[in-house]
Amino acid sequence: MFQLGCQNRVCFQNEILSGLTVALALVPEAVAFAFVAGVDPLVGLYAAFMVGLLASIFGGRPGMISGATGAMAVVMVALVAEHGVEFLFAAVVLTGLIQILAGILRLGKYIRIVPHPVMLGFVNGLAIVIFLAQIPHFQIPGSNGEWLAGQEMMVFAGFILLTMSIIYFLPKLTTAFPSSLAAIIVVSLIVIGFDFNTNTVGDLASIKGGFPSFHIPEVAFNLETLKIILPYSIILAAVGLIESLLTLSLIDDITGTRGRGNRECIGQGIANSVTGVFGGMGGCAMIGQSMINVNSGGHQRLSGISAALFLLMFIMFASDLIEMIPMAALVGVMFIVVIGTFEWSSLRLIGKIPKTDTFVLVLVSGVTVFTDLAIAVVVGVIVSALFFAWEHASHIHVKRYDREEGSRVYELHGPLFFGSVKNFLDLFTPADDPDDVIIEFQNSRVADHSAIEAIDNLAEKYIKAGKKLHLRHLSPECAELLTKAGDLVEVNVMEDPTYHVADDKLA
Repeated sequence: MFQLGCQNRVCFQNEILSGLTVALALVPEAVAFAFVAGVDPLVGLYAAFMVGLLASIFGGRPGMISGATGAMAVVMVALVAEHGVEFLFAAVVLTGLIQILAGILRLGKYIRIVPHPVMLGFVNGLAIVIFLAQIPHFQIPGSNGEWLAGQEMMVFAGFILLTMSIIYFLPKLTTAFPSSLAAIIVVSLIVIGFDFNTNTVGDLASIKGGFPSFHIPEVAFNLETLKIILPYSIILAAVGLIESLLTLSLIDDITGTRGRGNRECIGQGIANSVTGVFGGMGGCAMIGQSMINVNSGGHQRLSGISAALFLLMFIMFASDLIEMIPMAALVGVMFIVVIGTFEWSSLRLIGKIPKTDTFVLVLVSGVTVFTDLAIAVVVGVIVSALFFAWEHASHIHVKRYDREEGSRVYELHGPLFFGSVKNFLDLFTPADDPDDVIIEFQNSRVADHSAIEAIDNLAEKYIKAGKKLHLRHLSPECAELLTKAGDLVEVNVMEDPTYHVADDKLA
């Protein structure tokens, strides 16, 4: 079912150390997202452990890190506020079952329809979101948005710059130790050794707890409960899968390998279903932590498994030590992730790619920042599809000529689909045509039911005008779908095309 992926000691060492680095970065993220969802910090930490462990074991992308995420947390807020945390646990279980079903139905393949400009916008928007998520750490803990000032701000900013410098320069000296982990350790030792007054993980919340216990959600198992949680579960499942599959695609590009989308759907589903009965808030893939993992040398399942186990150890045995880690070190790590995540090359593409692609790129980035990733991707795909349809709608045209025997031939060129049917109908003049008309479809392709209806409507016009119409070189499926023009189709088994038409009647 799964392999750790390491064949030698060096790989094993890199995976373990990378997992430790990721676990340290997971703590403040899980706590912050728990606050966003309106639940106890341990609910977020348990989710980071359970989802991270199970998704690493059963998922389809070795090296990808999963845990509690902001995209899913914002969906949970209303459910928790209105019905309580027990309904959240039930919704997370149902979310997992929906995701498993998506994997069984092999819906993961549809991530391939996401256009490249949407991917660029997704990545850039996500980098901005990660950056903005670090800004609150520049505020005084427990205050109402009061910013650090004077010496405190200088110390905090100085340690961030020191962290980033270590991460940047250490790999130039040695790659035997993850630079992110080294930076966290060095900065932590300096802060503790010289007793600097700066924000720490412990200022967010206490992370001390025990092993997550089995807990069936305390809700009534009836239709009323299902009506409450089902809408949230569907949204959570969609958000989780979109973010996970897009992160999978990004890690694929970085590592030059290919993950398995459908298996990732099942892995995420298993993780969420189990998390819901162990008191966790659920989650999905985390692009920031995944980037930390990959950049630290973690490309196998072992890194994700070790990250989850280290996180559990922090919760159970080392909470006092972890709470001493300065937030400046973790913010510095995340700033490096922002720099590495943002597609700086996309800025050079502006003016060199079609304006529609530039618009989609900027739109998706903006929607990602102001709403969430899932909505941004859906909007980007829809807008890209509309631009595509509009552009290709104008590609249809005819070459018209009259034959010696008096018949008129319309030789159709270009795709016939919902976007081009209006232009298609405008190409013909039934009232002005001779009594014998031939429409040649050899250089065209009928794509959908709208196109079939357009052909039928055109045929009806010619029939009412008393004209004899011939429809040549339509696919057998087109001929089967045509009703009004069925007798007008000239079937030629040797020459007629065999492409398929997207239509429910043929299902």
